[in-house]
Order: sequence, then structure tokens, then C-alpha cells
Amino acid sequence: MRAVVMKSLGGPEVLEMADVPEPTPPRAHRVINVRKAGVNFADTHVRTGTYLADIELPYTPGNEVMGVDDKGERVVALTRGGGYAEQVAMHRMTCWPVPDDVTDEQALAVTLQGNTAWHLLHTCIRLTSSDTVVVSAAAGGVGTLAMQLAAQAGARVIGLASTSERRALATELGASAVVDSRADDLTQAVLDAAGGPVTAVLEMTGGRVHEQLLATLAPLGRMAVYGYAGGTPAPASGRLLLERSLTVQGLWLPHLYSVRGALANSMKELFDAVAAGTLRPVIGQEWLLKQASDAHRALENRTVTGKAMLHVSN
Repeated sequence: MRAVVMKSLGGPEVLEMADVPEPTPPRAHRVINVRKAGVNFADTHVRTGTYLADIELPYTPGNEVMGVDDKGERVVALTRGGGYAEQVAMHRMTCWPVPDDVTDEQALAVTLQGNTAWHLLHTCIRLTSSDTVVVSAAAGGVGTLAMQLAAQAGARVIGLASTSERRALATELGASAVVDSRADDLTQAVLDAAGGPVTAVLEMTGGRVHEQLLATLAPLGRMAVYGYAGGTPAPASGRLLLERSLTVQGLWLPHLYSVRGALANSMKELFDAVAAGTLRPVIGQEWLLKQASDAHRALENRTVTGKAMLHVSN
């Protein structure tokens, strides 16, 4: 079968098409014929050797797929690599049937990024209707879903985005106010937009942005961290945590893969919301499998809005 393979770490050019053996499913796994593979910013960390988990080269990236199983059923699944391929062996605990009234693209959009958004809000910061929550990268795959889920829960949402078009999308998806994420004084810009300190923040940039958003939190505020797209993870300021009794929690979704029912429950809620029309996955650009390097370049250049994916087969 055909797959995208990395033989070394480096830039997008290390992603090459290759012929590889078909997967042999171990116990509790099944083979999926992949239709579409999700492309996520974490994949660029894998490619550059800055991911949270070590990999062994040669390696096929990709942590989520949508396809058809050996029974002919449409399914989505979360993986630990291997997704940029024509076939993948999936564990039954991280594989779910797709409802008839949810499209392939919608299903893939809510698999990794939808589950991340849901658990950031409900497992990490335990969102309530009285919260004001800041959503960074509001036009991204996680951000577009998190804003809608937060607004539907009754929270006030402040969306951060780098262009006027992306901020307009954030407003359309439920943001009460929007902020230019490139503002020199991001702390003050958020405080001005929110009318004062906020109670919760979803953060995925790291570095100076992390510190500036931490400073927007009111006493007893909560921050959920799910990435460091800026390249530098930022440790929370110990003094500020104490001064304001703040909570900072990280989320790496694979830690929920083995928690019985955790992802099944959130997946059901996400599918139900999409089918009911109350959650709108924003479908971004799609590339052919052989164009994986182009997809990575687009992610790193911040030109992707919503869900990025690779087209593998019909």
C-alpha cells in the first residue's frame, strides 16, 4: 500500500510517498481503508522532533483517519501515528461508527480536534454558563469548535485571531468579542475586549503569548494548555499562580484513549450536535496524500482555517 513516510526529521520535504506493507492488526484492532486523514499542528512537531512522544524512524505521521472498516461501515478513528496511509490498524476503543447524517469531512473534523475542544472545556476547565473564556487560534480546527461549544454552554467567548477575516469568522461562530492575536500588549487587548479579567483561557501558542494570557485571568481562573505552536512551551509563573490562586492544566488527548467511556461519550455528543445542526465543523483545505508536505507548509504558514485533511481514497 501507499503511505507518507519520514526517513529523517526536518522540514516538510522529508514527507515522501513510499510503498509499505499492509498492516497486520493485533488483538482488539481492525483494519480501516482510509478515505481521509486529518492533518494537525501536532504532526509538524512530530516531523521536526519536538513532539511530546518519541518516534522511531522511518515513521508515518497522522493521528486520525476517516474510512471504511472490513464490514463496510464508515468509521473514524484516533491513532498513534500511521494515519497518512491507505490502510491503518485501529484499536476498537478509539474507533467509532459515523452516523448517516454526518459527512466524511464533518466526522473527521470532530474526531481529534472536536474531542480536544470538548475535553478542554468540560474535563479541564469545567466550563459553566457564568464563565468568560478566551479561545486562542479561534479560526483553527480546535478553536472553531471550542468557541461554538462554549457559546452553546452559555459562556461568554473572547476569540483571538490574526486577521480581520478570521476574527469575522470567530464572531460568526459565537464569539462575543474578538482580539487581534498579534497585539503588542495582548493582555491589555483581552482585558479591554472582555471588560476586565476573564475566568478561563484555552491556550496553544506558548512563549510570550502564554504569559500574556495567563495575566488576563481573574483570581481562581483556569487555563487549559493544549499546545505550543510558537515553538516554545512556557512554564506558568509560580508567583502569579499563588497571587491569584490560578489553575493551569495541560491536555494531551492520548491520555484519554484508555479511559473507558471518556471519548465515546464526547464523540456521541459531538456527532449528535453536528447531526442536529448546532455544531458546524469548519472544513478547511484538502490535499492529496502525496501533497502532505504542502499541507504542513500551509499549517506552519498559518494559512489554514478550520480542519485540514488529506484525501486518500473514495
